[in-house]
Amino acid sequence: MSEPVLRLVDVARTYNRGRPSEVRVLEGASLDVGSGEVVALVAPSGAGKSTLLHIAGLLDTADAGEVRLAGRDLARASDRDRTAARRAEVGFVYQFHHLLPEFTALENVMLPMLAHGTPDAPARDRARGLLARVGLEARADHRPAALSGGEAQRVAFCRALANGPKLLLADEPTGNLDPATSDRVAGVLMEVVRETGLSAVIATHNPGLAARMDRTVRLERGRIVPA
Repeated sequence: MSEPVLRLVDVARTYNRGRPSEVRVLEGASLDVGSGEVVALVAPSGAGKSTLLHIAGLLDTADAGEVRLAGRDLARASDRDRTAARRAEVGFVYQFHHLLPEFTALENVMLPMLAHGTPDAPARDRARGLLARVGLEARADHRPAALSGGEAQRVAFCRALANGPKLLLADEPTGNLDPATSDRVAGVLMEVVRETGLSAVIATHNPGLAARMDRTVRLERGRIVPA
């Protein structure tokens, strides 16, 4: 059996450890995500979904446990190694698109590639191709303020895919959209994920989006259990 793209083993995370305000968010959370597998993560607000995704994506550090990405345990790796792995292997999508307002849609998608050392011309070509894939080739030269909420979120998807990651992590990617737009954006997201063969963990309160995925897990009392 091949190594999972993502493996979390007994991950624990506590904020304000040893203080009266100590909050235990994750307590022995474990999850395997196979190649090409798309997993829905559901939980009440405040249960720790964002913390789990940040640890899985090497944006936050676990207090204990393993965080294996493409076979490497990076839980205790140096900041430099974690940053390199994150840029090469992980794409993020958030509830709010977080596009840089001074750049066009095309430039926002190019930025991760340029930061990773891709030359301008191939980065521009790939960015145009990604925008075309989600139906936004005609909006490539528009800045975020000129885009609708659904368009901006589709640009954010393209940005997350820019460096060809193995793993996509999405935190309520349709949570800031109206129901009709949410459904359209969810359809685009899942179509692109399936086409590219990505592994993904998508935190969502949207039952329609969760139903499109391979399986659903729930975060309860700091642990991951089948939904």
